[in-house]
Formats: sequence, C-alpha cells, structure tokens
Amino acid sequence: MAEKMKRSRRWLLIGGGAAIAAGFAIRQYRLIPEDHSGGRISVADAHEQAVDGRVLLVDIRTPREWRASGIGEGAVPLDMRREDFVDVLTQMTGGDQAVPVALICARGVRSARLSNRLIEAGFTNIIDVPEGMLGSAAGPGWVRAGLPVRRFIEDAG
Repeated sequence: MAEKMKRSRRWLLIGGGAAIAAGFAIRQYRLIPEDHSGGRISVADAHEQAVDGRVLLVDIRTPREWRASGIGEGAVPLDMRREDFVDVLTQMTGGDQAVPVALICARGVRSARLSNRLIEAGFTNIIDVPEGMLGSAAGPGWVRAGLPVRRFIEDAG
C-alpha cells in the first residue's frame, strides 16, 4: 500500500509539473509578440501621425478594454475579433491596401500577430505600435506616456 501511495504522489508531482510548464508556455505565447515584417512606430509618433492624417491608427482591443482605458486620440476602435475585420478595415482605407495603417493593442502582442495576418491578406503598409496602450518592453505605452485619450461610447444601434 505504501508503494502505491508513493507512485500516486510521483504521478501527481509529474502531472503538476507538466501543468505548470504548460501554463508558463501559454503565458509566454500570449506575452511575447511575433516577429513582424512590417514597420514599427512609437506611441508618440503614432499619435502625431494619426492626428495629422498621415496614418490610420486602429485600436484593435475589445470594447471592455476601450471602456477601461479609453481610446487614443486619433485612433479608430475596431475589435480584432470581428469576423468582418478585414472587410471593415478595407472600407476604412477606401479599398486601398497601401494606405498606412498602424495597429495598437494593450501591450503590442496582438497588434504584431494581426499585422502579420493583414500583410498576408495583401495590405502593404501595416505598422505595429509595439508599446501598446499599457506599455511593454518597447516602451511605457500610450497611457503612461501621457498621450490624450477619449472615452469610449458604445453605438446605440
């Protein structure tokens, strides 16, 4: 009986270790952005260029995130989870896939991943904002940099 308990504990420890390792791997995958073949831009430059119309700045986060921190001045909110995301973005660029489009998310992970997918879909001027709204290894982010934000107001329709 004691031998059986030892084996059970051993398998429990092995299983627990495997679960911890899997959890760490998933965490790392979610926190480390993909390499991105397009351009990169700081939050300050993204703000300046969006406000003066040189780039279409798209905040790809979720409505919950927009409500929590606001939307950067000059940015357009477009939830990346929308099934029609590419179609709506194409409408926003007037059908011109060469229009400079900068993507911002919370910490630069989702924007890098989506940038690669949009480049594969034919967009030729996708720019990542790797600092994101909340900061990352690339920099302090929009909010901590003190750049202006506006409150997110949900559409009534």
